[in-house]
Amino acid sequence: MEAKKILEEFKPAPFITEKRKKYVRDLTRGIVLTGVLAAVADQITNLPFLSIMGIMIISILLGMSWRSLMGPQTSADIGIGFSSKYLLRTGIILMGLRLNLQHIVEAGMSVVLIDVIVITFTLGLMIFLGKVFKVNPQLSALIAVGTAVCGAAAIVAVSSVIKTKKEYTALAVACIAILGTIGSLMYIILYPLLPFESESYGVLVGATLHELAHVIAAAAPGGGASMENALLTKLGRVALLIPAALFLGYLFTEKDQKTSNSTSSKIKNLPIPWFIFGFLAMSVVTTFSLISSNLSNFLIEVSVYLLAMAMAGLGLGINFGDFKKAGIKPVLVGVLGFAALAAIGPLLLLLL
Repeated sequence: MEAKKILEEFKPAPFITEKRKKYVRDLTRGIVLTGVLAAVADQITNLPFLSIMGIMIISILLGMSWRSLMGPQTSADIGIGFSSKYLLRTGIILMGLRLNLQHIVEAGMSVVLIDVIVITFTLGLMIFLGKVFKVNPQLSALIAVGTAVCGAAAIVAVSSVIKTKKEYTALAVACIAILGTIGSLMYIILYPLLPFESESYGVLVGATLHELAHVIAAAAPGGGASMENALLTKLGRVALLIPAALFLGYLFTEKDQKTSNSTSSKIKNLPIPWFIFGFLAMSVVTTFSLISSNLSNFLIEVSVYLLAMAMAGLGLGINFGDFKKAGIKPVLVGVLGFAALAAIGPLLLLLL
């Protein structure tokens, strides 16, 4: 009897414990839920007008709507968090395949200079406006980078670097979605009245609108030349996501360490966005044609879908009521920043 008791005590625990089963179950539920919401968003983008908003914006709105109707998804939190963090970073890395650095170089310094001015001017102005209106600095930075660089993708990338609250990220994405949609519609309506050739109009659109979907929609009336210049200018801004993220990461790290005089401490604690360097590596893959165009196009589609799943996951963690806490001031920062960028747009064309 004693020997039997000893053997029972040393009996190995089952390989798959209940805790592990629950983890796998919750992980699967969250990933499936965000995947389904992204798939629904993809179908919605085929509808008139809504295609301008793009799959990522619609995904976050669907996520927020699902939570509002069904309540917090506690049984899927692990999978939702996985989508919001790891699928997000994978999507951003693969998004680098869109960027051919050689095309930007061939466009000449004028387009590069325009993009640098846009990024510098917009970030500086909107962060300053945030201080004037006493908006949370992180929220101001997210709205600024979304306006200056590439909309939702830039917002979620930088939010991971500067560690912002989920509601700030969602509010910034929603603000950019609305302003970008309004802006693209305004450009489409005003195009026949603007004194620009199609090539210059494309540069204007690519330099001043938020999302890639907004740029494509607004550039379409100008024809092929307009579309090509718009995408080239826009992708130049996308390339500047790397220095913008590094700058904001350093800026907010330094703010958090005002009490520390140690330079080595600041460098050690600087949030290095390794996934951004993955983005750069993928752009190198495209630049030197290291993979086939078919594989590249497939992976770009995968990146869009992964980012949409991440947006859905982000939306599932947010209440519509959270927007009320932020008030109208962040929206004013977004409106004034975009208005100022659109106003200097024609002046930037003088650099061409």
